[in-house]
Amino acid sequence: MPDSSPSKADRRKRDRRSAERRGRLAEWLAILALWLKGYRLVERRFKSGPGEVDLIMRRRDVTAFIEVKKRPSHDLAVEAVTARQAKRISAAASIWMARDPAAAAGVCRFDIVAVSPYQWPRHTENAFSADESFR
Repeated sequence: MPDSSPSKADRRKRDRRSAERRGRLAEWLAILALWLKGYRLVERRFKSGPGEVDLIMRRRDVTAFIEVKKRPSHDLAVEAVTARQAKRISAAASIWMARDPAAAAGVCRFDIVAVSPYQWPRHTENAFSADESFR
């Protein structure tokens, strides 16, 4: 009798799709929370050679490059952004700023939005800097 259980590859694909859906929902919650704080969405999932930025949002002259993390707690979400990841986000932001005169002329910042179950998303401004090692 053939084995009807999903293969390892099928389980990985299913798990990856599920993680993708959870990530997209977390991004939409982050957008909503930031929108209510007066930010407007400029770009979602900006990808460049060196990296990706989940959200680029602007409020007045501040352009925020935002990493969204869905974790059980705020602290775990912030800790999940590694120095390597921060460097990749910074590199992608540099490419964005070269293309966007408003970002280049204003203030740019690297933020994290932590999305945790049963809690409103928490926004950490200036979570890391482009010219220093992480936090």
